Amino acid sequence: MVRRTDLIRTLIALLAFLFWAPVSAAAADTAAPAQRTAADTCGVLAPGASAAAERAIAAACAEVAAGTWYTWGGGHGAQPGATYGQVDPTDPASEHDPERLGFDCSGLVRHAYAKAAGSDILNGVASRQYYTHRAADRFTAAQGLAPLRPGDLLAWGTSQDLHHIAIYLGAGKMVEAKESGTRLMVSDVRLKNYFGAVRVNTGPVTGHIHQTWGTDVWTKAEPSVSAARVYAFPYSTTIRVQCQKHAERVTSEGYTNDVWSYLPDYRAWMTNIYIKGAAWLDGVSECGTTTTPPAP
Repeated sequence: MVRRTDLIRTLIALLAFLFWAPVSAAAADTAAPAQRTAADTCGVLAPGASAAAERAIAAACAEVAAGTWYTWGGGHGAQPGATYGQVDPTDPASEHDPERLGFDCSGLVRHAYAKAAGSDILNGVASRQYYTHRAADRFTAAQGLAPLRPGDLLAWGTSQDLHHIAIYLGAGKMVEAKESGTRLMVSDVRLKNYFGAVRVNTGPVTGHIHQTWGTDVWTKAEPSVSAARVYAFPYSTTIRVQCQKHAERVTSEGYTNDVWSYLPDYRAWMTNIYIKGAAWLDGVSECGTTTTPPAP
């Protein structure tokens, strides 16, 4: 026989369970989104960003909020914006990229800064974006993250092969299109293979702006054919020339010239044979007279 006191205790326990269980479940449901939001916050996370940088971050974060996919080759259409991707022969995870509208790393950067500037100022792959003649400032890996501001572009790889780029948010966070099979995301900045950062100037470009010609033309650490390679221009590229000087004579493509130009955005030298214009570029000063380039 069940005693009355035992029955009362059972009823009390049952009522307590029925009352507290929904409350606990509701608390868990409300806590989980809050935790996810804190982990996935996308926006300006530190002071110092320019208005243009804030606009670029807002454009990238809007794609994160929309759940946009990473797609290999995405974002490199005739105009900035998401495009269907391609299959990366080296990555099995990219098999669905042609079915997904999205961006790869440089496609996202291109889109974000086109929204910020109102024009397509960073068209190209990661290396072209990092070496842009629109650089307002540059930072090496050795300087760490301390001097960076939200909106700066972070690059990974080597001077000869920069393979990834992302937008810094501040507080050690970045927004990126990381890899096939994932959506655009906020990540902790990865320091492994980190190469450096560049601050983008969305306003008028200063300096002597020229155009290269030819394909796979290497820049050099010194004005000499035998000097260490720094970076190869895959095709015609807009460059900023700081100064020029007479150095090693070079014969190539049917031309002979002994003039080399210093390219500050690459911290490298290039024979003037591959720069459109006169053998001695008009209006560009001689290195060592009014301007001395820093060591590469």
